[in-house]
Amino acid sequence: MRTCFTAMLSMLAGIAVGAFAVQGLHAQSKPAAYVIGEIDVMDQDGYAKEYQPRAVKALVEQGGGKFLSRGGKSLSIRGEPPKRIVLFTFENFDKAQAAFASPGYTEAYAHGEKYAKFRIYAVEGAINEYRP
Repeated sequence: MRTCFTAMLSMLAGIAVGAFAVQGLHAQSKPAAYVIGEIDVMDQDGYAKEYQPRAVKALVEQGGGKFLSRGGKSLSIRGEPPKRIVLFTFENFDKAQAAFASPGYTEAYAHGEKYAKFRIYAVEGAINEYRP
């Protein structure tokens, strides 16, 4: 009787652990978001002093973004390359939208548009691998 009770208790514990694991996987099902910024800097000093510190604070420190690339070397495969490319990742699309709509980034952009021209867009990452 005691063995049967122990086996049933173990089975119930396993079901509970499995249920929590499934809930955790569902919570993580939103794909990451990638934000690409194409920037044509006209005044490097103003851009570096007025825009960059504010943008980093709003997008990375407060918005939860992470830099994947910050204006490093790039290669154009087709067409004219942008002057500067910045690539961010965010936990999900909603967080990316919120970071760029935040008052902190709105202020940073107001300063930045004096020194550069921006083309910024976001794309949602893939949840599953490609299947033709």
